[in-house]
Amino acid sequence: MKAVVLAAGEGVRLQPITLTRPKHLVSVGGKPVLDHCLNAIKACGISEIVIVVHYMAEAIRKHFGSGEDFGLKIEYAHQQGVFGTGNAVSVAEPYVDGDFLLVYGDLLFTADALKKVLDTHNRKKPSATLSVVHVECPEDYGIVELKDNGEVKRIVEKPRREEAPTNLANAGLYVFSPEIFEKVKRISASSRGELEITDAIGLLIEEEKPVFAIEIQKDNWFDIGRPWDLLEANRWVLIRMKHIVLGNVEEGAHITGPVSVAETARIRSGTYIEGPAYIGENSDVGPNCYIRPCTSIGRDVRIGNACEIKNSIIMDGVHIGHLSYVGDSIIGENCNLGAGTITANYRLDAGTIKMMVKEKLVDTGRTKLGAVLGDNVKTGINALLMPGIKVGNDCWIGPNVIVYRDLPPNTAVFIKQSLEEKKMS
Repeated sequence: MKAVVLAAGEGVRLQPITLTRPKHLVSVGGKPVLDHCLNAIKACGISEIVIVVHYMAEAIRKHFGSGEDFGLKIEYAHQQGVFGTGNAVSVAEPYVDGDFLLVYGDLLFTADALKKVLDTHNRKKPSATLSVVHVECPEDYGIVELKDNGEVKRIVEKPRREEAPTNLANAGLYVFSPEIFEKVKRISASSRGELEITDAIGLLIEEEKPVFAIEIQKDNWFDIGRPWDLLEANRWVLIRMKHIVLGNVEEGAHITGPVSVAETARIRSGTYIEGPAYIGENSDVGPNCYIRPCTSIGRDVRIGNACEIKNSIIMDGVHIGHLSYVGDSIIGENCNLGAGTITANYRLDAGTIKMMVKEKLVDTGRTKLGAVLGDNVKTGINALLMPGIKVGNDCWIGPNVIVYRDLPPNTAVFIKQSLEEKKMS
């Protein structure tokens, strides 16, 4: 059986992080999301994979190549535009022979969850098998209603909470027979202007073809949709991965809990690291730093004296100057934070933090959330970023500036100072 992985989407809701990379290549726990996805598929005994690409397709091709380095055989199907999951399935048809696995490439899931879907399909031999997961907010998902025998009765896309037939959401892990290709050809664009794979499944149900669903545990699955979800995804990976300390940990440094330190990394004296945490290749931390749980530090990162990093993703090539604090934040590649830079992560009134997503102010539901910085951002000494702020790539933030609102890419902000000069008496 082959696996088809959908990785064509742009990830607009994850901007500014996705302005310079596809969302599937955003690293959590030291590896891109799509790496974790392919590893789970490989653990289920599937080694032939078709990746459907569109947005920044070349970056995905360059990262995975033929798949040989990953122990896989990878082919690429190119989607001409963001035309929906139904269209994505249709472009994969020439690469597939027989039943196939279909997964969304921006999901995190365990091999156990995937095996459950595969085992159900192999046992029941239906036209389609899909995974469902119990969610608290059915209005954000496609909701699945089941018959008593586990067959799918219907799928309702993002119903109003009071009208949701169940709390079982479509979890984006499927196994299809080739029948799905004929159904995809018959569907029409949804209200979003896209061809939806769930409409094709609906046609199977209308024709009384067997479509089964199997519930997977919520702990074995994670959906990444908004910037703050990346922090939870990072935690999800860190608590599940195997950790090992290989690098140069100087005398006087202290590591507690599950922590990975890459072979070429250096942890200087006086640094205290609490796991789960990850320190990547050629990174240099300390002296006298405090790395708190659920922090991932990428490759070639320098964190100077007396910094504190908490529950954050620090991407490759970042420099964080001494006496800085980064909490509950995402720092894009090659950012340079001047000494004393602070990412505030808590409101004075202890309320939940709001963030702009697709030009709409969204309540994150979190009381702790810092800043999201795109690539190549520079801050001067003592810069302060307020909770929930997003800064586009290639921005400059001058010394002592307090950033209260989002900054678009390629923006520079400085304080205009007025000085009064007097003669000393």
